[in-house]
Order: sequence, then structure tokens, then C-alpha cells
Amino acid sequence: MTNERVLVVVDAANVVGSVPDGWWRDRRGAAERLRDSLVPYALDGLPGVPGPAELVLVVEGAARGVASVPGVRVEAAEGSGDDLIAGLVAAWADDPAGRHDCVVVTADRGLRQRVEAYGARCTGPRTVRPLPPSHRG
Repeated sequence: MTNERVLVVVDAANVVGSVPDGWWRDRRGAAERLRDSLVPYALDGLPGVPGPAELVLVVEGAARGVASVPGVRVEAAEGSGDDLIAGLVAAWADDPAGRHDCVVVTADRGLRQRVEAYGARCTGPRTVRPLPPSHRG
């Protein structure tokens, strides 16, 4: 067993946008609710990814200004959130100390290809944000 932490990078815009719950009326509030819902994953990990996890929520646009909370570090993209996420994963890949795992939570195919090139694994928004009962198949 190792005491290394897995790095989990969450694409806030993609995850928030995955459920049509009115998020577009308050993008910052939606990002804050997502941030708060991620806190338990810092200790417990994600399904199939044991904790503890270093959780990073990447926000952009109207969601910039969302603060970090214990367990979830928030990174605000000055430009593209995808570029910031790819940069975080590239830095993880170049870290000589080497974390044992990196997971990016997004459904964005282009972003998935970019981060997988650095060795990250990807999982979809439902991993951290299950669909409400009215939207399940």
C-alpha cells in the first residue's frame, strides 16, 4: 500500500454543464455547489480510484473567483479552462517525485486526448455528479 495521493482534476464547466438544472442562471453558484460536493472525494477517492485524492477544480469565465475550501483547491483559468487543465496534467507528468495516478473528470473529447497523451486517465462527469432521477435512463 502506498501513501501517495492521486491527482484528480475536475473540469468545472463540463461537469456543471452535464446536468440541465439551471446552472446557466448562476454559473458561479453552480461551480461553488460542485466544489462543495467534491469535498468527500478528497478522503474517499472516486469510484475505482482509492483516496486520499488531491482535488483540483478548474473554473473559468463567470465562475472565476470561486474560492478553495479544505479538500478542494480551485484554480481559475485566465483563458481556456482546457489549457489550464492540460498544463496541470503536464506538470504532474513532469514531476520527478511522480504521483502514482492522475484522473481528469470531463466529457470533452479533445481535452481527453490532450491529457491522455501525458498519461492521465479520464472519467466522465457522472463520476462526481450523478444524474438526477428524472434524467436517468
